[in-house]
Amino acid sequence: MSEIIIQNLLSPVVLFFVLGLLAAMFKSDLKFPNGLSEGLSIYLLIAIGLKGGIELSQYSLHSVIRPIIATLLIGAIIPFIILFIMRLMKMDFKNSIGLAATYGSISIVTYGAAISFLDSNGTDYEGFMNAMVVLMESPAILVSIFLMKIIEKNKTTLNVPTHSIGFVPASIKLFDKKVIRESLFGKSILLLLGSLLIGLALGEEIIPMVKPLFMDLYYSVLILFLLNMGLIAGQRLPEVRQHGVKLLIFGLSTPLFLGTLGVYIGSFTGLSLGGATLMGVLAGSASYIAAPAALKTSVPEANPSIYLGLSLGVTFPLNLIIGIPLYYEIAKLLN
Repeated sequence: MSEIIIQNLLSPVVLFFVLGLLAAMFKSDLKFPNGLSEGLSIYLLIAIGLKGGIELSQYSLHSVIRPIIATLLIGAIIPFIILFIMRLMKMDFKNSIGLAATYGSISIVTYGAAISFLDSNGTDYEGFMNAMVVLMESPAILVSIFLMKIIEKNKTTLNVPTHSIGFVPASIKLFDKKVIRESLFGKSILLLLGSLLIGLALGEEIIPMVKPLFMDLYYSVLILFLLNMGLIAGQRLPEVRQHGVKLLIFGLSTPLFLGTLGVYIGSFTGLSLGGATLMGVLAGSASYIAAPAALKTSVPEANPSIYLGLSLGVTFPLNLIIGIPLYYEIAKLLN
């Protein structure tokens, strides 16, 4: 186990993240232009979506139906788990929703780092797992915001506290078209889903066209993106500390619990060692692209320093250093 952790620590993606973290901590003038940062995000979203679609085109629906159901189930139940934990911690309602959406959704870059980890260990995984990234990106965001709408309407209609979930009358409109549109057609989900569908429709015949940019250069671009994420995470760390030790413990322990749950579910659905590891990574990671974008417009009262600070400053490095090797070891035991 210690050898795997050391190996992961010494990988280029982790070391460049640490470099960015140190640069922020020591007030370096290193800074990524906004356009470059945005471009790197768009590149990764398209690359992962295309690869997922191409891989998924090689499988029949029968062979992927169980992992698809498992992925959607995990994405839907995690918000309930997070909201329950937040209630125990006495976190206010809007910030609880923010954390539920953030931790229920996934980190694409953590997933990319896990792929790199598996490749370096020579561990195979199901190609359709890249498609699971797209499927798990939005359910938690939708569920979290829908829960917020339900609870708020309960409070207005039935005059109950926001921390309780009671009976919702049939006359209440639960589905807000604006929320659905923002969640499904936001930049992250649109690029992921669109690239996935393009890869799925065209299959392997587009590989010669996309391979030079979106496959051969993937890990080099990932290194640049992680350097930028290190800078952002280092800037967010002081904000997390302002909210107390309980929140820090949550950011350290909850991902490992959810990741372990993901590995068990992945193994139960018949995934291989690599596939179960990736399912754990999806369950244990936290979003800092899609979820914050949706929360900014749908739940503006939620404090970004809490959900972004935890996802980037605590959970992201935790998964890079400890989470990925841990999920791998648990998957080895189950397989």
